[in-house]
Amino acid sequence: MSNRFREITFTESVKDAQEYYGSRTHYAKYAGGVAKNTEISDAEADFIEQVDGFYMATVGETGQPYIQFRGGSPGFLKVLDERTLGFADFRGNLQYISVGNLNANKKAGLFLMDYANRRRLKILADVEVKDATDVPDLIAKLEDKGYKAKVERAVIMHVEAFDWNCPQHITPKYTAEQIKSIVGPLNDRIEGLERENAELKAVKK
Repeated sequence: MSNRFREITFTESVKDAQEYYGSRTHYAKYAGGVAKNTEISDAEADFIEQVDGFYMATVGETGQPYIQFRGGSPGFLKVLDERTLGFADFRGNLQYISVGNLNANKKAGLFLMDYANRRRLKILADVEVKDATDVPDLIAKLEDKGYKAKVERAVIMHVEAFDWNCPQHITPKYTAEQIKSIVGPLNDRIEGLERENAELKAVKK
């Protein structure tokens, strides 16, 4: 069974590099057959719906790549079906580099990180950008009701392929909420011990 992500990314120049460095034989044996890594399964969906940010790469007319970070509450990037993701895009710094790039070239690469659990997911997609005023029903599905910023557009990503990376060299990092959940029980235990210690001291007096 072939890997659709590799079919897309292993261009002739990439294969030449693999040949030069000795890895082409390894990857060539997996070519052919029905392609996998094209539909979002429960494992990918659970991961996507827990992330609070991702990096999106686009390319402009000159061939210049550009990377932008998109963040929000966990679940802001929504799985609409096994081949489609979407998020509500807000007014930002008014540069519109990603939006402009996607108007010229709909291809995008997403990089999703889970530093705490040392996991990363790469997604290749064709992207549609729709003005919020044109798709109010879609915006209603994508927007975060608790976030009051102005939604300017819906960004819909048609998944072409995805790939999980190995955890090597991912340094664990934690959000404030994750640290709170880890340290919270320890703080509760410390407070309990301090109360017991104070009670014992009172008895001795």
